[in-house]
Amino acid sequence: MTEDRKVTELPGPPSLGQYYASAAARAALPGGSGRSLPATELVRRGVTVEQGHLADYARVCGFRVGNALPVTYPHMLTFPLQVVLMAGRSFPLPLPGLVHIANRITVHRAITPTETLDVRVWAQRFTRHPKGAQVDLIGEVSADGETVWSGRSTYLARGAKAPDGPTGGDDTDDTAGTADIAEPPVPTGPANALWRVPGDIGRRYAAVSGDVNPIHLHSLTAKAMGFPRAIAHGMWTAAHAVAALEGRIPDACTYDVVFRKPVLLPAKVELVTGSDAKGAWGLALRSAKDAEKLHLVGRVSG
Repeated sequence: MTEDRKVTELPGPPSLGQYYASAAARAALPGGSGRSLPATELVRRGVTVEQGHLADYARVCGFRVGNALPVTYPHMLTFPLQVVLMAGRSFPLPLPGLVHIANRITVHRAITPTETLDVRVWAQRFTRHPKGAQVDLIGEVSADGETVWSGRSTYLARGAKAPDGPTGGDDTDDTAGTADIAEPPVPTGPANALWRVPGDIGRRYAAVSGDVNPIHLHSLTAKAMGFPRAIAHGMWTAAHAVAALEGRIPDACTYDVVFRKPVLLPAKVELVTGSDAKGAWGLALRSAKDAEKLHLVGRVSG
């Protein structure tokens, strides 16, 4: 924690549906949002993993349930606090329609499912993007005062303005021109897996993640946000992709992901993976019909 952030402690898990509803109502009204990031840090202490929820998450994302939490699971603990922060009146970007465009996860050590954890979240780096404005939500998970997991989620609000004004850009790729996001190398070669992504995966992932952003749930609500159909959650694709590497990546690792073109539901996509001489793994999710159309590019390094 830094001295210029006000710490607000939450007594329990927030009800995300209510926060999305209030944020949607506020987004429909003129004004009401701040022009800078709130100097707030949200904290939950003494958090334990609900084993049934872990099993449901693993089932939806393709992980095994073992002696350590999946790489992406602690995001389930930080994400509710992200929503509370982004749904607040002082947050400068509207929560409905925010698009997750990049993510960095660092697992400092294996986390057992029975550990008691503290979770904290704050916002950082509100800046321009060629297609609007972007912001980072930072999450940290600790056990007995030791940071065991950290994550940086970068979100885009299309058409929004950062304090220093808008920039130009094209409509081909939400990540084009994104500040400070280095895209991992794209692995090449034949696909390692073919996914037939069902049309209801957005609702299924929302049920375990609490991410009920309307762009993921139904075509009608997605169209209202400018998408032709509902799109898969970025963190579902990131989780499902890294699940393919279970048993081949170290307990302590960094997982970088850039989300390219959204996966319009339903979809048929291919996963390509490959390792380099240093033992790092590259991942790419691409259209099964057009190998040049990338949905996700990632890298896992020790």
